[in-house]
Formats: sequence, structure tokens, C-alpha cells
Amino acid sequence: MKKLFFSLVLGLGLLASSALTWSQTAPAAAPVAAQASATTPAAAATPAVPAAPADAAAAKAPEPNKGDTAWMMVATLLVILMTVPGLALFYGGLVRSKNMLSVLMQVMVTFSLIVVLWFIYGYSVAFTEGGTFFGGLDRLFMKGIWDNAAGTFASAATFSKGVVIPEIVFAGFQATFAGITCALIVGAFAERIKFSAVLLFMVLWFSFSYLPIAHMVWFWMGPDAYTGKEVVDAMNAKAGYIWQMGALDFAGGTVVHINAAVAGLVGAFMVGKRIGYGRESMAPHNLALTMVGVSLLWVGWFGFNAGSALEANGFAALAFANTFVATAAAVLSWSVAEALLRGKASMLGAASGAVAGLVAITPAAGNVGILGAIIIGLVAGFACLWGVSGLKKMLGADDSLDVFGVHGVGGIVGALLTGVFNSPSLGGPGFVADWVTATGVTAADYSIASQVWVQLKAVLITVVWSGLVSVVAYKIVDMTIGLRVSEEEEREGLDISAHGESAYGR
Repeated sequence: MKKLFFSLVLGLGLLASSALTWSQTAPAAAPVAAQASATTPAAAATPAVPAAPADAAAAKAPEPNKGDTAWMMVATLLVILMTVPGLALFYGGLVRSKNMLSVLMQVMVTFSLIVVLWFIYGYSVAFTEGGTFFGGLDRLFMKGIWDNAAGTFASAATFSKGVVIPEIVFAGFQATFAGITCALIVGAFAERIKFSAVLLFMVLWFSFSYLPIAHMVWFWMGPDAYTGKEVVDAMNAKAGYIWQMGALDFAGGTVVHINAAVAGLVGAFMVGKRIGYGRESMAPHNLALTMVGVSLLWVGWFGFNAGSALEANGFAALAFANTFVATAAAVLSWSVAEALLRGKASMLGAASGAVAGLVAITPAAGNVGILGAIIIGLVAGFACLWGVSGLKKMLGADDSLDVFGVHGVGGIVGALLTGVFNSPSLGGPGFVADWVTATGVTAADYSIASQVWVQLKAVLITVVWSGLVSVVAYKIVDMTIGLRVSEEEEREGLDISAHGESAYGR
């Protein structure tokens, strides 16, 4: 473990040193494409930096609005709140007391590791122009984020023509998405995996699953690149593969939840079941902390979903309202279903229902109306309850904290129902007016069946891609440093055996 950390620190130090030298000598890179999600015919990504006007003298480059910039910084802080402490406490309360701190460590250190990697190379691979599966290296070490020629920070586009935010703010916002996605995986193999194995796996999976999926779903050239119908095909050809298909993913149903859930499920199989699983009690040790954690998740999720509009506008407000009501609907549906099936509604069930609703509304947040959000929440509550009970038994995996049952099932439900309730006939925004001139489609062209088919293809691609990458990554980790702690260490608890401390004293 000491050698692993020493190597990691030394490697990052050398990278930082070389980057500093490079950034002082290299010319600034051209503005790169940004990301996010929107309700466009081919949408689930964020705009690129606005294209330079044909006549630079005739048009002044747009400048960031202080209100949009401030909102995006607040949204970024809210997503950090979701992860540390929100997700950490939610997961921590669900494990046994002897493993409480190990889960907190895995979440916090994973998040921190991914944030560093994001600013080194992750942002560039996900959100610069390259191929349909991976971006390029124009923003390696965030090179060019300061525009020397203009004497200001580079801008990233939003979903409105001529509206931009500082690119560094957009990059920071997206760093939190990458961090929490990787941290979500921790819940699937909690209580028996090596800490060093977690970190090595995260580096591999982040690089070869999260980044390409984010690029495929969210990267496009931005609204200002679409100067007329004659350039539509050329601009679309530069976008990510799934974006070109027309898949809708407002804030990460595929990129975040399904992607992480599949990695978690594969991990549950490959790491193996906990000692005593199915024979010994493994009940949550502190549901009060779980309640605190899920409450922080709910609050932070407003930044996650509403922030994905990239502007303080009507679509941010719609995403905010949908996140509110869908989550409440899922709490109710899970609680009712649990009461009907088991005779009692539990606190754990209500908390799980809240997460199910939050997950399911994520791809739909700015893409459906209020009625659609309520129905998505109600369906997610029932579906995810089945996911953590019936489906879990069918799969036979020890998914410790039901990552696949909630995030996988909820993400799939939300992704598919987005294609249904985005329809204007069901209260959704459909294809917004700003995109008609660039795409040639109108609300009258919307087909629920066609869009659901596109959504399903996006889900399947994500499942297969994440599954294959995960199998290879876990195998590499197992062959190099090993995945699992010894039986003695597992019985003692990872707090003591892995970290030499305890959440509640020895």
C-alpha cells in the first residue's frame, strides 16, 4: 500500500512539473467543445465553445453572464455536497459498523483521485474534438484554458446561441460528475475489497469507460457551430457516437448511473460474496446516518440536474422542479409498495425510494414536463424495489448496497421513459424551437416509438461498453495487486485492517 501511494504521489508530481513547463511554452489551444444535456433532436451533450464569427471585426465574441457563471459555481458546490458528505454518509450508514470508515475513505479518496485525473487528461478526452468515441488532447493539463490572445479565460457554450460560461467553470462542474460516478461503484463491493484495488480499478475504469461514454453521449460542436442547414451534417459528424444517434440524457442516466451500476455489478461478481453472506446478519448499522446522507443527496441533486442546463434559465427551473417532484413520488411509491408487500414501510425503503427517483429523473430532468416527472418517479419506486429484491435474487450477486438494483434499474427506467415523456403530446418540450433551423425537425416530427428505440440503443451500448471495460479492469487489478482482503482482515473489519482506525472506537 505504501509503495502504491508513493508511486501515485511521485507520478502526479512529475506530471504536474512537466505540465507547468509545457503550459509556459505551448500556445493556447483553440476553444474546445463543452458538454451537458438538452432537449434537442440529437441531444445529450453540451455545446462547444462558440465558433468564431466569419468576420471578426463585424461581431464581438460573447462574454459570460455573471448570473449564469454564479449559478454554475453553486451547482458545482451542490454536486460536491452530494458526494462528500452525502453519498459517503448514505453508504456508510448501510454497512456494518466495523466497515464504516472504510466506505467513507473509499468514497472520499476515489472522488479526490478522479478530480485530479479529470483536470490532467479526463476533461480533454471527454470534451474536446477528436473521434466519435474519444476526444483529443487539446486540453491536456487544461492547456489553453487561459486565452493569451484575448487576455481572458476561454469560454464554453451553453445551449443558447451566443451564450457562454467560463470554460474553467464548465470543466469544474463536469469534474464532480466524473467523481461521483466512480464513487457510486464503491457500494457494490463494500466490506471486502482492498483499498489499493479500489484506486487502481477506478483509474482504469475512469479512463476507458467513463470518459468515452461521456464523450459519446455529451460531446457536440455547440449551437454557434450550426450557422445554417448546409453545415448540419458536417457538425453532427464531429459529435459523439450516441449524440449522433439522437439519444436524450439531460444529466447522466447513461453516463453516470447505468455506467456505474454495470461496473458495480461486475465487481460484485468478480470480487465475490462477503463471508457469511446469506447466513449472518449484515443489516445497516446506522439508518440515521443513511437518512442524513440521502437528504444531502436530494439537496445536492438540484445542482446535478438543474446545473446541467448550463444557464440560469427556464430549463434549469424545469429540471429543478422535476427533481423535486419525481423524488417525492418515488418515496411514496416505494413506501406504498413495501407496505403492501411486507406489511410495513421502512426508513431504509423511503431513503432508497428517494435515490431511485433521483436516479430515474436524471436523464429526463429538463426533457419532460411535470406530469412526466411524477410518473417517472412513481414507476422508479416500484421498479427499483423489485431491483433490490426480485432481480437481486435472480442475479445472485452480493451487490452490497444495491448499486445495480437502484442506479442500474432506475437509470434504465428513466432513460426509456425520457423518450416517452419528452413528447409534446405528453407535456414534454420535444424539439425546442432554437434547433429547428439547424436540424430541420419540429414538434410535429416527434415519434415516441422512434425515440424510445434510440434511448434503448444508448442504454445497450452503455451496458456492453461498461461491462467489457469493467471485466478487463478488475482482471488487471486482480492479477497485479489482488482484489480482495484476506478472510482474517474481512472478519476484523476494514476500518482496522485497512486503515488502522475505527468509527466508534476500538
